[in-house]
Amino acid sequence: MNWDAIGFDWNQVRAFLATAEEGSFSAASRVLGLTQPTLGRQVAALEAELGVTLFERIGRSLALTESGLELLEHVRAMGEAATRISLVASGHSQVVEGEVRITASDIMSAYVLPSALRELRDIAPLIRVDVVAANNIHDLLRREADIAIRHVRPQQPGLIGQLVHTSSARLYGASSYLGRVGRPRALEDLAALDFVSYGDVERLLEMLVPLGMPITAANFRIGSASGIVGWELVRQGLGVAMMSDEVGQATPEVEPVLPEMEPVTFPTFLATHRELHTSRRIRVVYDILSEELPKSGMV
Repeated sequence: MNWDAIGFDWNQVRAFLATAEEGSFSAASRVLGLTQPTLGRQVAALEAELGVTLFERIGRSLALTESGLELLEHVRAMGEAATRISLVASGHSQVVEGEVRITASDIMSAYVLPSALRELRDIAPLIRVDVVAANNIHDLLRREADIAIRHVRPQQPGLIGQLVHTSSARLYGASSYLGRVGRPRALEDLAALDFVSYGDVERLLEMLVPLGMPITAANFRIGSASGIVGWELVRQGLGVAMMSDEVGQATPEVEPVLPEMEPVTFPTFLATHRELHTSRRIRVVYDILSEELPKSGMV
């Protein structure tokens, strides 16, 4: 490691991260317990140290520059690591206890969360986790869950949302099914296939038809509101469906339909209410999920 290259002040980095996440110097100074001038000087010192401008003022608001956005990705990882190091070093993670409810889709709950929860168990073994596997969005503000994993950014006031990963998805079908009906060579060939639905068919059509797929509701011959059941129907050769590449690639019975077709990309957000700042058990779980979910490659 090049130790000479590590010359910045962690307090300056912390001030930048808080300002980026809170959206203003005043809000950042409150959460860090600093005066606004002190926080402003720390951010300015970091800019001088790096030789870049991190924020620009637009009206009465602050906006990250391109350099600031690039730095933010790395600084968030540093912040999460610092939190975990502090917890482990002090032994606090071992004594944090209580229940945390995590809501996610059934596919994510089954295929993604287990690896992250194994890490959580090692770091904070006294935390009890209740996984609410549901494809509808549970309300964090009403405390139907403590943490949500969603594919849309939370908009409600009082919630904190963080983009943790961007995934890709494409059309998959069982090799047995494609061998029986014939492998499509072009988009127009999809009109002859059976599609498996996950929930509402009209919403699926709104997503698939703009991609150039010449399909109608008549193509959806079978389906389920359960993503796990729907995927099992695909695996057993009852039709084709969209699925994340990571889940598709981990299922040996299936293969991409039209593999040369560009995949669809979609974001994954981690969300919680502002109790994150005061509840140690929620903070621990949130930080571990934000670090482990991208590693799974399946979000």
